[in-house]
Amino acid sequence: MSANVAFEILYKEYYVRVFGLCRRLLNSASLAEDATQEAFMRAYRNFNKYDSGQPFWQWIAAIASNHCVDLLRRQSRMSNLFGDEDTEIELLESDGEETLSKVIESEDSEALNSAIGNLPDKYRVPLVLAYFHDASYESIAENLSINRNHVGVLLLRAKQQLRGLLNELVNQS
Repeated sequence: MSANVAFEILYKEYYVRVFGLCRRLLNSASLAEDATQEAFMRAYRNFNKYDSGQPFWQWIAAIASNHCVDLLRRQSRMSNLFGDEDTEIELLESDGEETLSKVIESEDSEALNSAIGNLPDKYRVPLVLAYFHDASYESIAENLSINRNHVGVLLLRAKQQLRGLLNELVNQS
């Protein structure tokens, strides 16, 4: 099978998933369409560097998330977006820590997508990278130019806000 045919098959298989990742990171369908196309164009240009022994999703998701984070940086929305870790720690409330994994597993849920879309960028971006891209804390910290502990604090705050938003949506129903 030629590289072009192989890439076309992978494009068809992963387009929706990459679009979903970009949509959640950028919080805009139109920006996500462009970002998804750009991610696949970059992947196509570098397809000869792809190690077929590794999962394609991890490779294309890294390309897409890096591109989306770069877009957010260029929009100057991230320069001071993540604030400082001490401020975030002060904002933490000591409510019970429940895992969002089960909720996030149903990522096609309308309520979840709506709640994630309503999170501020500073919480939405690390949450999407962690739970929808399966990025490590180290990888997220590197992408966002913050330290690993700050990633943990931002994710905790994101989960707290997401729980609150989901509770509001459930109570409205």
